[in-house]
Amino acid sequence: MTVAGGPTVRRALDEAHRREWAFVVAAAARLARDLDLAEECAQDAFVRAAETWPRHGVPANPGAWLTTVATRRVLDLLRRERVLRGKLPLLVDPRPAESDPPVLEEATVFRDDRLRLVFTCCHPALAREAQVALTLRLVCGLATPDIAAAFLVSESTMAARLTRAKHKIAAAGIPYRVPTGADLPDRLDAVLDVVHLLFTAGHAAPRGDALVRPDVVERALQLGRTLRALLPDEREVAGLLALMVVTDARRATRVAADGSLVLLEDQDRRRWDRAGIAEGGALVVAALRGGRPGRFALQAAIASLHAEAPSAAETDWAQILHLYDLLLRVWPSPVVALNRAVAVAMVDGPDAGLAAVDALAGDARLDGYAYLPATRADLLRRLGRHAEAAEAYRAALRLTANGAEQAFLAGRLAGVER
Repeated sequence: MTVAGGPTVRRALDEAHRREWAFVVAAAARLARDLDLAEECAQDAFVRAAETWPRHGVPANPGAWLTTVATRRVLDLLRRERVLRGKLPLLVDPRPAESDPPVLEEATVFRDDRLRLVFTCCHPALAREAQVALTLRLVCGLATPDIAAAFLVSESTMAARLTRAKHKIAAAGIPYRVPTGADLPDRLDAVLDVVHLLFTAGHAAPRGDALVRPDVVERALQLGRTLRALLPDEREVAGLLALMVVTDARRATRVAADGSLVLLEDQDRRRWDRAGIAEGGALVVAALRGGRPGRFALQAAIASLHAEAPSAAETDWAQILHLYDLLLRVWPSPVVALNRAVAVAMVDGPDAGLAAVDALAGDARLDGYAYLPATRADLLRRLGRHAEAAEAYRAALRLTANGAEQAFLAGRLAGVER
C-alpha cells in the first residue's frame, strides 16, 4: 500500500475509474446477472475507495481492490435475497477489502468479463441505439450527457433509453456471454459501432476544454485490438482498428502548445506517428481484401489517403471523393454526406461543396450537429460571403460544448466580422 494524501488519492481514483471501470462492472455483472445491480455495486466500490484510501493508502492494485469490493457487495445483496445459498462459501473472499487481492491476467479478465458484457449489451433484442448507448455507459464509463451528445438527443431522453434497455435485458433473460457461431454476426456490427463512437468521443471530446481525451482514445484502441485478436478474419474489425490507428497517428499535432485547435491542413506532418500510419495501412489492405468493402474499411482507406499525403496540397481528393461515394452506398448516413461535401468542395470548388451542404439542411438527423453550420460557415468564408459566414459560425458556436472548438470558431467568427 502507498500512503497517500487528498490530491494523490483523487488522482488515483480518477485513473482507476478510467482504467478499471469496465472491469469492475463486468466482474460484478458476471455474478449479479443484473446490469442495474452491477452498476450500483461498481459505484459503491468507488465510493468505498474514496472513503478508505485516504485513511489506509492507495492499494498496490486499485483495480483488483475495487473488483473485490464490488463483487463482495453483489454477493452481500444476493445473500439477502437467498439467491446463492449453497454457493456463497465458495464465492466470498474472506480477506478484508483493504488487503491486495490476487491479480488476474488482464487478457483473461478482458476476454472472460468485459467482452461478455459488451456482447450482452449488444444483444439484437435491443434497438441498435439502445445497444450502443448501454455499452458506452456500462463498458466504457461514459457519462450520460456525453452519450446523449453523441446521439444528438437530450440527457433525459438518453437516461430513459438506458433504463429501458437494462430492464429489457433483465426481463428477457439475455445470457451474459460472448456468442458463438451464427449468433456472432448479428451483434458484431453493434459492437463495432460502440468502439467507433467511443473513439470519436475521445478524439473530439463533445464537452470540456480539451479537444482530445487520451484515456478514452486508448480505451477504444484497446477494445479494437482485442476484437482483432478475437476475430482475426473479420474484415470490418480490421477496418475499424485501421481507422482508429491512422486517425490517432495525428494526435500530437491536432492541438497547439496553447491548447488551440490546429486544422489538418496546418498540422506538422513530420510529427505524425509513422509507425501507426504504416500499421493502419496494412490493416486497410486486410480490410479491403476479399469482397465488397464495409463502412469501416472505406473510412480507414480515406483516413490513410490523408495520412500518406506528403502535404495538404498533394492530398488525392479525387480518390477521397470516390471513396465517399462508395461509403454512401454501404452507409447512407447524413454525417458521411456532410464529409463528402467537403471533398466535393476540394475537387469541384466551394460553390459545389456549399450546394451539397445546403442539400442536407433539411435532414432532421443533423439538427444540433455543430459540424453542419461549421462546414457551411467555412465554405461561405472561402467564397467571401462574410455576413452569411458569420451567421453560420454563430450557429455552430451555439451547438458546440468543447472549449477548443469554441475558441477556434470564435476566432473564425471574429475574422469574418472584420
